[in-house]
Amino acid sequence: MGEQKPTRPLGPYDPRATAPLPGGPWPPQERERPSRGRVGLALGAVALLVLAVMLLGGLARWQLWPSFPNPFAARSVDRSPPVVLKAIEDLHVYKAASGNFQVLIDLEKDSRFLPSFFKGERTLFVAAGSVDAEVDFSGVGKGAIKVSEDRRSVSVTLPHARLTKARIDPDRSYVASRERGLIDRLGSVLADSPTSERELYQLATAKLGSAATESGLVARAEANTRAMLEGMLRSLGFTSVTVTFQDPPT
Repeated sequence: MGEQKPTRPLGPYDPRATAPLPGGPWPPQERERPSRGRVGLALGAVALLVLAVMLLGGLARWQLWPSFPNPFAARSVDRSPPVVLKAIEDLHVYKAASGNFQVLIDLEKDSRFLPSFFKGERTLFVAAGSVDAEVDFSGVGKGAIKVSEDRRSVSVTLPHARLTKARIDPDRSYVASRERGLIDRLGSVLADSPTSERELYQLATAKLGSAATESGLVARAEANTRAMLEGMLRSLGFTSVTVTFQDPPT
């Protein structure tokens, strides 16, 4: 037999080794790294998501995104009958001035023997409306207009201007706040009163009328009427125009 060459002992990491030598560690195992294709796909998905969010936000901001109606939203249907004409009146009045007013109604209702948090109601109502001042020409008779013989002077006698009833504008009027006791809240839930704000409108109408009386609106209307008649009569050739206001005969 030939002479055997001495062999070098297998190292702990020798690929020919079938088992690790005593005291030697296991061969290290490489971790599976994600492929570049998967990483690129994930980054692309994130970029598309961010782009979609930015696009939707921009469309909503500039109101370019179409809005779809809500199928469960309540709708209003006007089933009112046609308007019925009751009467036509010829007007013989001159609307000489108009005043716009606003008033705050603070209406409180309480009980003498119960606290306000249990029985009571307080409402703050902002009422806005207008009052007109007009001059009635229907009662002007023959003696109300006097012309001189040379037809250069004229005098006109008219009744004093009068105020119309205040008109509340519902578009500019609103309930600012309303505080109710427990009993009143329960009553409003069980039985709704369609005339709950009628008292507020009536009170506001009265207050606006009183404010118009003290505002000098009547004097302004008479001054405007005088200026209108003077301009009209002077354009007809009269050099002297006198307009007088007095109480109508009883």
